[in-house]
Amino acid sequence: MAYILIFLLIMKLRSLLIVVLFCTIYSYAQNIKTVQLRPKHNSEQYAPIVRLSEVLKLSFDDLDADSKQYQYKIEHMTHDWKPSSMPSNQYIQGFEQNEIINFSNSFNTLQPYTHYWVEIPNQNTIITKSGNYLISVIDENYEVVFTRKCVFYEDITTVGVAVFRSRNASTANQQQTVQFSINHPNLQINNPSQEINVTLFQNHNWNTAINSLQPIFIKPQQLLYNHTVETNFWAGNEFLNFDTKYIRNSSLNVAKVTRDNLYHSYIYTDEPRADKPYTYNPDINGQFVVRTTERDANNEQDDTEADYSLVHFSLDAFEPYENKDVYVYGAFNNYKLSEENKMTYDSSQGIYKAILPFKQGFYNYSYATLNSNNIVNLHEIDGSFFQTENEYTVVVYYKPFGEIYDRVIGVGNGYFNQNK
Repeated sequence: MAYILIFLLIMKLRSLLIVVLFCTIYSYAQNIKTVQLRPKHNSEQYAPIVRLSEVLKLSFDDLDADSKQYQYKIEHMTHDWKPSSMPSNQYIQGFEQNEIINFSNSFNTLQPYTHYWVEIPNQNTIITKSGNYLISVIDENYEVVFTRKCVFYEDITTVGVAVFRSRNASTANQQQTVQFSINHPNLQINNPSQEINVTLFQNHNWNTAINSLQPIFIKPQQLLYNHTVETNFWAGNEFLNFDTKYIRNSSLNVAKVTRDNLYHSYIYTDEPRADKPYTYNPDINGQFVVRTTERDANNEQDDTEADYSLVHFSLDAFEPYENKDVYVYGAFNNYKLSEENKMTYDSSQGIYKAILPFKQGFYNYSYATLNSNNIVNLHEIDGSFFQTENEYTVVVYYKPFGEIYDRVIGVGNGYFNQNK
């Protein structure tokens, strides 16, 4: 009997340890906010896609506001984001994993935080091969806190991208078609179907990626991808937005602001736009910019002087979406559908609600639904209109016979123009 009691006690302690460990890891993830991975020298470019010789800057905030020993790890990936078979010493000169030594504490903010940043490549980590890379941030317990995708490419080809209204009669009012060409006058491609892979995605959102495309026409120095169906995208709608750079008062799309332990910013209640006519609304295609107008005039540092506020979202809904969850969606959390950005339905008011912490700045967002089969719908609430101004990116991978990794030999961007 005693042995049984001891066994049960051990199992109970083991279960408790697992729960504590999970909560600790979840707490780490919950306290990491405002992750940015962007080109260092181009503030207007949001995508972490740069030439092999250029630098990306990774930054994030830890709301625990203490000093932790975070590390970054860089891994080379295949064109379809699987671990590369190439050993790290063949694509990195230096260390693939190293400590993040740059950090600063927030200054004069209600929400204390520690801001961390690292530039990649740097003197300890020099990237020598083009390709897809996965950057992981690791905590003191050697657990991965978050990951981000990035691309380093070689300027070997020229990629032309054009975007049109869909030719499909049944979806012409809701979709856009992307066509592109790969021009390679200085590169011998013997078997395009085996040596070339392309990835096409919308608004820097890898969740929208289309892969496994084959060229329609093959010319001596050019590959043409003039698809009319395979490269159709739901055009979606222009992103909604709010601006909290002046956190104490209401501003663009912010109805009111209150102050408790933190600032609370209440966004005007949004209405579903799927059944409304398309209305042009300038946006930054789902991205965000950190900024504050309330900094110390002698110390202009948005990274550490921008405060956090709890932003209250509300979405009008006469009744809840049946067997579906509703999420606030955008680049602010890497386009993830998590418990944090999941909305709850308030039947007494007939609205969905969510409260999320945001660092001061200008943010784009939209609404997404997830059904019981885990199918994500990005246009059920906001609608899809062919007039929407979207950006499309084409990444070209090259792996000739006998090569062990996917090189990125070109990147192209295209925008929809209603006048085409």
